[in-house]
Amino acid sequence: MGGSNAVDISPVGALAVSARALAPDLARGAMLLLIALANACLYQYGDPPLGSGLWLRGHPVADQLVLLVETIFVRGRAYPMYALLFGYGLVQLLRRHASQGVDGTVARRTVRRRGAWMLVIGFCHALLLFGGDIIGAYGLLAVLLAGVLFRATDRVLLITSVVWVVPIALFRGLQHRLSPLQDKANATPDLLYAALLRVLHWVEGSIIGSLFMLVPAVLLGVWAARRRLLDEPVLNQRFLVRAGVLGIGLAAAGGLPWALVRATWWKPPSEVAALLAGGAHTFSGYAGGVGYAAIAGLIAVRVQRRNEHPGMVITALAACGQRSMTCYLLQSVVFVAVLAAYGGGLGNRLGLIEIAILATVTWLLTVVLADAMRRRGHRGPAETLLRQLTYGTGRSVIRPRRITVPAPRRG
Repeated sequence: MGGSNAVDISPVGALAVSARALAPDLARGAMLLLIALANACLYQYGDPPLGSGLWLRGHPVADQLVLLVETIFVRGRAYPMYALLFGYGLVQLLRRHASQGVDGTVARRTVRRRGAWMLVIGFCHALLLFGGDIIGAYGLLAVLLAGVLFRATDRVLLITSVVWVVPIALFRGLQHRLSPLQDKANATPDLLYAALLRVLHWVEGSIIGSLFMLVPAVLLGVWAARRRLLDEPVLNQRFLVRAGVLGIGLAAAGGLPWALVRATWWKPPSEVAALLAGGAHTFSGYAGGVGYAAIAGLIAVRVQRRNEHPGMVITALAACGQRSMTCYLLQSVVFVAVLAAYGGGLGNRLGLIEIAILATVTWLLTVVLADAMRRRGHRGPAETLLRQLTYGTGRSVIRPRRITVPAPRRG
């Protein structure tokens, strides 16, 4: 596809680390801790009672406290934030295409191709390690929604996010009838049978579930990216403060009743009360995701206003966020090696607080590894693979067409 009018884009979508906005990467890196805490618990099998841990045996209160905090601030909060950042990143990708002379049609085609390869990576992740994989879910949303996300007006995005509570409520009712395939996969020592169960769980829980549970957060991410809320956090500080306080406040208030149920500290008086508590937890999770992203933006504001180097901790967290897919996959490797019956087999022997410690240590190690890769100028291997699969050989040169940058539309 050469010629005098060709433009080298090397490849489209690649962005120097120094040119990246701090807030989205910081949010991804920090929230991987919440992802680790949420996912590690899913490797527990055999339904061990509270306080039955290997090292903290006889301390049910410790496990109850972990359940309480994890339910309020982790479960159902981290993935909505990642979905929001995924939608935000799609708009950033479109802008980079436009700045390099590529029109919206080519950009949408690239987003769909990237999403298709994410779907393949997610399938491999589920087949080999973790049936709760979310990479494939984001990939599916990119394939299905690429055109809608770039063309819809702001009003359509916001209204759809609100109206989508109906299919979410329907899916929550269906979830109660889904078989516990992940638990069965963790409990069996048969590698092939476990792989089959993980894939089935991935299809029914992550792939089908993504069509219901993640859409509102992705749409809100697109809306936020059009306003550059995290690209220009200093200009949007007042909004970020409100979003942070309100989002985390709603997440805490909405998650508390269900957290008390899970910790066995409150028994709902009726089935309706239990459903309301579960629904409040689910829907308040979207507010929590917005609140966490806003906090990352406020941290970036502090760094930018002082006009200083972000510091060792912030830099390492951002490096982790820049390699979030690699770090996410590494978490699964560790959890399988330690917890699954076909791995280390400790999933039915460790208590919740011990699993939370394992998750935290795993996350810390991925942060250190990501920072080491940053120091050596290496991108994450999973991110490098996805770029190569998306753009391939011979796609680094594209003939430019008319540039169309979607401006925020409020009508």
